[in-house]
Amino acid sequence: MEVFVLRIEDPGCFWVTMKGCGPHVVDEIEYKKLNAEMNEFYDKACEDEVKPITLEKDQLCVVFSEELKCWCRAVVKSIMYCADHYQIECFLVDYAKYAFVKSKDVRVAVEGFMQIPFRAKKCGLYCTKPVTLHVNLCEDTAKIVPAKRWDNAATRYFQRLLEATTQIKAKLCSVEDNTFHVILYVTIEDEKVCINDDLVLKKFAHFEEAKENIQSPTKEQDNQTSLNVDSPPVEIVNPALAFRPVRLQEKVPMNLEAGYSVSGSSLEKTYRRSNMHLNENNEPKFQNLREEQSFVFLSNKIEPTSILEKAPLHDNLKKELAQDKFLGPDFTESYSWPAIARGCDVVAISYQGNDPFLYIPPVLAFLQVESCYKALPKRNGPLVLILCPGWRKAQLVFELLKKYSRCSRLIRPTLIILGKKKEEAETVKIQGCEIIVTTPYSLLRLYEHHLFLFSGLCHLILDEIEVLFSEAAEQVFVILGYYKKNLVNEEWKYSPHQIIAVGTQWNKHIGRLIKEFMNDPYIVITALEEASIYGNVQQVVQRCVSSERTAVLLKIMDFTPNNLQKVLVFTNSVDEVEIVHKALKSNSILAFKIHKEIEFNFKDFLEHWTKSFSSGSRVVLVLTDDCMQFLEITDASCVIHFSFPSSPTIFGQRLYSMSDNFHNTIKDSSDQDHQQARSVIMLTENSECHTVGILRYLERAEADIPPGLSGVLEAEEKKFARPLCTCLKMFGTCKNRTACPDRHEINLQIDMLQNMASKTIQTSGYVTVLPLHIVNATNYFGRIVDKEKDQYTVLAEEINEYFKETSNRVAAQKVEKLALYGFCEETVFHRVQVVETSSKEEENFNIKIKYVDEGRTSQVQSSQLLHLPARFQHLPPQAVEFVVCRVKPIDNDTEWNPRVTRYIHQKIERKPHEAKVIFTLGNTVWIDPMVRVTRLSDLKMYVNEYSVRSEILSTGLGTDNPEHILQLQKLCEHVKLSHTKNLEPLSIKEDAASPENVSELQDVSLKENPSENCNSSRVTMGNHLHDGVVQTKEAEDSSLHQQKCFYPKIKWFENEETVTVKVQIVRIDDYKCEFSKEKVIFSACSEGKLYSADMELYQCILTEKSACVIKDKEAIIVLRKEKKGAWCKLLKNKVKWKLTLESLNVPNILSVLSSDISDCFFVNRILMCLLTLNTWKIMKTKALFQLVLKSCIALLQ
Repeated sequence: MEVFVLRIEDPGCFWVTMKGCGPHVVDEIEYKKLNAEMNEFYDKACEDEVKPITLEKDQLCVVFSEELKCWCRAVVKSIMYCADHYQIECFLVDYAKYAFVKSKDVRVAVEGFMQIPFRAKKCGLYCTKPVTLHVNLCEDTAKIVPAKRWDNAATRYFQRLLEATTQIKAKLCSVEDNTFHVILYVTIEDEKVCINDDLVLKKFAHFEEAKENIQSPTKEQDNQTSLNVDSPPVEIVNPALAFRPVRLQEKVPMNLEAGYSVSGSSLEKTYRRSNMHLNENNEPKFQNLREEQSFVFLSNKIEPTSILEKAPLHDNLKKELAQDKFLGPDFTESYSWPAIARGCDVVAISYQGNDPFLYIPPVLAFLQVESCYKALPKRNGPLVLILCPGWRKAQLVFELLKKYSRCSRLIRPTLIILGKKKEEAETVKIQGCEIIVTTPYSLLRLYEHHLFLFSGLCHLILDEIEVLFSEAAEQVFVILGYYKKNLVNEEWKYSPHQIIAVGTQWNKHIGRLIKEFMNDPYIVITALEEASIYGNVQQVVQRCVSSERTAVLLKIMDFTPNNLQKVLVFTNSVDEVEIVHKALKSNSILAFKIHKEIEFNFKDFLEHWTKSFSSGSRVVLVLTDDCMQFLEITDASCVIHFSFPSSPTIFGQRLYSMSDNFHNTIKDSSDQDHQQARSVIMLTENSECHTVGILRYLERAEADIPPGLSGVLEAEEKKFARPLCTCLKMFGTCKNRTACPDRHEINLQIDMLQNMASKTIQTSGYVTVLPLHIVNATNYFGRIVDKEKDQYTVLAEEINEYFKETSNRVAAQKVEKLALYGFCEETVFHRVQVVETSSKEEENFNIKIKYVDEGRTSQVQSSQLLHLPARFQHLPPQAVEFVVCRVKPIDNDTEWNPRVTRYIHQKIERKPHEAKVIFTLGNTVWIDPMVRVTRLSDLKMYVNEYSVRSEILSTGLGTDNPEHILQLQKLCEHVKLSHTKNLEPLSIKEDAASPENVSELQDVSLKENPSENCNSSRVTMGNHLHDGVVQTKEAEDSSLHQQKCFYPKIKWFENEETVTVKVQIVRIDDYKCEFSKEKVIFSACSEGKLYSADMELYQCILTEKSACVIKDKEAIIVLRKEKKGAWCKLLKNKVKWKLTLESLNVPNILSVLSSDISDCFFVNRILMCLLTLNTWKIMKTKALFQLVLKSCIALLQ
């Protein structure tokens, strides 16, 4: 028969009208006659007589089309709530067109007008199915495989064929679900082409054998009315609900209480069933059961929309998404989009819950219906308010809105991030802004100056709801209160009001949100372990040894409540299924088993599983995870995890098998007798790696945590090799230590190794810092500048002078990781280190380099690297990391706003500043304050121009952080303990110093030159750095001083392979130990004193196998000998002594004297004379000299 194409969606779905003669063909004259009669009837009929009482999806009706200017038969596709009416999306069944009509233009379908079949016939190509190109990245192969949907290229090719044809004929092969399956023939330039064959030939499709249950067209001839879309019976309901959205008329099945659990649409169920084939005995055979399936928990029934063409979006937005290669809604979006587009309240929890696309497209679609907002008061304020947990997420949402709001009517989104400065909030203009994207704190600051902010608000969206509630719950509920307060006005009666909450995890505050602020919300949860928290599943953890699991399982079964009648026991292997099943049988427990290696009596199992049980009886099924897919059990009352689930998805699917028993008291708290589902987790030594994750889940589920496991969340042992947490360095605390992957304790082996061997960073006092690379507002990389003679300045001049000669610019022949090279940036040459290299074997490839004297990194070509002579590599890398203390971002944020970072960057980059060193760890220096000092040449004075911390606070985007330094001090208190623990393989055993192991024990005191080995503190601005304080040049010149050094008592002993040196210093606060082949330099701080020992060793050692460990009253240095054997002495050179009053502890001696000034003066003169006359040389030893001095003092007393 000849056909005329009305509408094309894809080769599997298009509408035609038929011409000529045949069982399914009606003459066009009949349709024209019908159309005239309908228009005459509905134009004259009284509206009250033919207006429908209620409307539902897929209901047959008659609507007035503004485009066609006539009454048309139609099927309701969706209903959206607007200001003073309902917007009905309809499909015109005689014209194959979609149309939006107002509720007042809908009429009851009179039976007399429904006798003639619909003019538009839905068709699909017979046995022609889509294909796609599947690329396997692992195997590096590509092949054409069957697909679920048609590619855009196939659809466009199909459309071009039909547009170019002069005649289209169709051969009807079968009819299924009111769809005609046809073979299409087209005539193009006098050539007849079969479209079915042509699509297969062009690799756009493949042939698939016809299903046996599809009806042939001959059987359909006797029932022409079946070609019409069936109209559900009209139900008489309350007229006030006649045009309410469908969700308000749907009833939740009684057995599900507060939850409606589905595993997808009927098509998805059919697909899952297709993975299981039945043999002749109706027993299942398993095939590809490991393939992950999607499950969803719903509080109300929703028909998903998984294809972009059928999504509830306007055409322009669909085109824009298609151009961006957006394939269509994902699983969660397919359920949440329809509900959001209707204007309903929605809570969506999924693994992709932090994706703004979960709500942006349907919200933009709803905003296109301008008539919904006509009843709103004429006040200034947004229609949509989106609350994000931080400025970075708000920026992302704003960028997406800017992009996709352009393809619709003019919608102006605005990003508002406010600091604490009041004038900033006062100057914000919100007039004409339909959408505001902000954070809870910024919104409340804005509301103080714009009291009509909520006057026109219709849509409130909470992005990453679990983060909002965990960090700003109080602020969010204040905002919700303002929003709810505005809804009580009469003018809001006919205006849309919607709250959308999306996230990745369920939060306890969501219950209050639903109960107090939402109206019968759609709850969509695709992260099923989160659905179990919503469903109030009881979580129990049972600790046991792996070998005793079976015995523990039997005890669990004995103590399982009587009402838990259907029990599932999940295992990870076939052997475990057999073991558990045998144990249950031997204890007279009715148990079934199922796994892929046995034939399962499905009929017998269902008979026992579905029948009613008496109190105290139960049935148990032991199974593996790959059997869950086809069983589709949802009414289990207890799940026992005999084997730990391999992933959160598997864990959630196990819990989903109890979804019929999920019960939440948010809507109905009166049902106290409801059977609570129960989950029992058997935690063994083999599942220790999952312990932290499962404990976090139990905390959110508010379950009881077994004794002994509560401290696991704070365990840091497994993070020992990770870098130190950035938040801890920057602000002194980490908001979520348990989830943070980085380390939160100091590891001296890692942190101190960052400091180069021959480079000394000052640990206290005042320094001049030069910021060169600004990471953020308080974190920079730069250099510590020596004002007298800066070695790097000399080196930089030499490097640039050397490379000025073109002949010296020799390209690096071989690029090696961590090696040093020269690099030219514009006209300046730098020392760089290769951090990462490309794996591609090419002559010129991309590499990542680090500027070792500035701290920044960049990507360059390998050919740009220059050979760096050895004389330019001797000076250690000069880049030091600086952290400004006692200031942090506002609003509990962990990242600095780019505005304040940009401001500080412009102010401090490459300008010298004076700073006080608070704490040093490896290559990181904490400073407070950091001040820019300017010299007034006319007055010969120095003034403090600004303090970096004060500048940050002045922006309003930073706040005081007084706990920063205190937290750093607490961090250092545990250094000794954690260091000793983590270096256990190198620690000193108690019996190491026993007489049989000690060959020689000597008391040694070491010579130290304070000017050479002790860090000096050079104060350039006096003893204080404060805003507004003026320092003179004379004060600067006179402030140079050196820190006093004390010399510790040292003992040493050896064995065949090692030398152990004990440095006796009590209560060590901080220390540093540097190893070289022939030398060891040890320094430490204790009770405000600096101790130092520079030991030139008798023989060589292995530096990489030597270590230093801090004990309670001493430091133990273990030196690994390069050659085995005995040492006759520890030090290479003869020991000499230089005595000072400090080394003799003279202040302590003077403290015992009387308070008589003359006595003190007299004794002091005696001591000075003894030192001047070098009397100690005669006494031979320091100990004897001290004894003489003490005797003199005793006589004076």
